[in-house]
Amino acid sequence: MVHIGYTMMTEQAGPVELVDHIVRAEDAGFDFSVTSDHYFPWLRSQGHSPYAWSVLGAAAQATSRIPLTTYVTCPTFRYHPAVVAQKAATLQLLSEGRFRLGLGSGENLNEHVVGGGWPSVDVRHEMFEEAVGIIRALFEGGDVTHHGTHFDVDSARLWDLPEELPPIGIAVSGEHSCSIAGRLADFVIATEPKANLLTSFDRHGGEGKPRVGQLPVCYDTDRDSAVRRAHDQFRWFGSGWKVNAELPHPDSFTSATRFVRPEDVAAAIPCGNGVEDFVEAVRPFVDAGFTDVALVQIGGGTQPEFIDWSAKMLLPALSAAFS
Repeated sequence: MVHIGYTMMTEQAGPVELVDHIVRAEDAGFDFSVTSDHYFPWLRSQGHSPYAWSVLGAAAQATSRIPLTTYVTCPTFRYHPAVVAQKAATLQLLSEGRFRLGLGSGENLNEHVVGGGWPSVDVRHEMFEEAVGIIRALFEGGDVTHHGTHFDVDSARLWDLPEELPPIGIAVSGEHSCSIAGRLADFVIATEPKANLLTSFDRHGGEGKPRVGQLPVCYDTDRDSAVRRAHDQFRWFGSGWKVNAELPHPDSFTSATRFVRPEDVAAAIPCGNGVEDFVEAVRPFVDAGFTDVALVQIGGGTQPEFIDWSAKMLLPALSAAFS
């Protein structure tokens, strides 16, 4: 059985609205949720980017059942890994054991704001692996002192640790990140339904662990409106992470996607209200071996309608197709 999740996408709604959306998603019967952690939206037309961890704290108090997940947090530039460990432990306590810490090596779009530059991918992976080690050490309890290649920690300690530590997930896009995830993660995260990523994850030690994917969708009773909105706000999605990780500003994504047509987006993202189209868009993730698939409804103002439609139509259809 595949678990179907809901995405609190911070790039397209404000903090109050995001908490309202997750409450609705819990009531609708979504199995879990994920939350993006950005400093900028991908495109100006998305229009938002509140602080994800404040939103998650509010969501933990406003809900009682639905699991919460960062999708994903970068623990190497904007945030020091010791601070990420503290945030994750606190959120696990606030949510009473419903939090999963999703981590990734980040994008220039969000991390350049602290002025540390944007190194090559091999350096970013080296920093990331060291950061995960620091988080794991702090989760174990006691005082932690660390003087590594990229990070220093001086007598740090988490004074409020949950009995059940938050599982750590790692985002993957290629062989090197799959190697890190297989060795260090409790679950794997990917945004493309590529079976080879999961095979590589398994080969490096990930066999039997959950694997979480994410799929953008654009529900609307008017398909043309859905296509226009998907193109306006999500045409960056098909560029791939080797590109998306490098561009520094929403205007860079506008420039990079200026030749992407609405029909190109519609070919990759299910648009409209055809339930079967949405089911078939999930199928590649299921066939690849994903255990969890989080849906991203495109358009902040359309979340209530999408959630209501999902409760009545989409979630039952997905359950019937993949149970």
